[in-house]
Parts: sequence; C-alpha cells; structure tokens
Amino acid sequence: MPLTFTLDPAITPALRDGVLDLWTDVSNAGGAVGFVPPVGREDVRPELVKHFVAMAEGRHRLLVGCDETGEPAATAFFSFNTHRLQKHWVWLYTVMVHPRHQGKGYGRDLLAAAADAARAFDGVDAIRLTCRGGVGLERFYGSCGYKEVGRVPGAIRVAHGDDRDDVIMLLPLG
Repeated sequence: MPLTFTLDPAITPALRDGVLDLWTDVSNAGGAVGFVPPVGREDVRPELVKHFVAMAEGRHRLLVGCDETGEPAATAFFSFNTHRLQKHWVWLYTVMVHPRHQGKGYGRDLLAAAADAARAFDGVDAIRLTCRGGVGLERFYGSCGYKEVGRVPGAIRVAHGDDRDDVIMLLPLG
C-alpha cells in the first residue's frame, strides 16, 4: 500500500512521537541518520526538537509519509539557505524510511515526493544532501537521479577506527 505524503503537517503529539520513534528505530537498525546504535528516544529527542524549532522559525519544512495506519513511515526535512547567493537550492536532511517498510519502494517514493515539493518552493531549482559513504546510499540516491558532486574522505567518524566519507549529492529540479 502506498504512503500518503504531507508537506508541513500539523505537529501533534502523535506525529511528534511517531517521528521520534521512526528516527530511533531507523538509527537502531543502522540507518545513517546522525546516530550510531544503540540509541533511545531521549538520545534522539534533542535533535528532533532542533528540527521543530527550525520549522517554527521558517528555516525547515517537514515532509512525512504515513502508512495505512496513519503512522509516520518516512520523513525528510528541507532546510533553506539563508545566504543570498545560495537560495536557489535546498538541503534535504534526515531522509528515512522505517525498517519494517524497507524494500517496498518507499524510499524512492519519498525522494520523488521531496522533489515534487521542492519544485513548488519559490526560486528553488535543486536539492542537495549529504550521505554517509560505505553503506551504499550514494548508489541508491544515484538511482533516484542524484549526482555525486563532492566527497570528503573520512569526514564521518562512526567509531574509533571507522571513518566514512561524507558524500555530497545534488538533484537538479529543472
């Protein structure tokens, strides 16, 4: 069953808790979303609050995909540039699909919905994101139309002796 995507949903306690659970579950399944397992909800909560604050200030927007039960199954946060020479592209952060939904095509659906949403943003003609090298994400994003435009070797330290590349990807929207 396809996900239902909503841009800028109302942040209810149920949505907040659902996104918090999603982020925690993705992290504990090894997802490259800013944490290394094991993490608990209280580890993730401060980062989610930072995103919500940025949303309240108009710097971020949330795209959420809910499954047939109404639970958040996928998310991506848009971040707008404040520098006047970079307002023509947006960042995409915290792109995730719940582990129980992996392999259903929801990641592709999420990225397509993100591209559609970004096309409607005034003056935006590209999406940029970074991903952790070494887990196949650059291949996945590449298969969705993103191009690798940069790489910083060893910029992400997952653990002592386990440094990963920070891969910069770009999707032109034109």
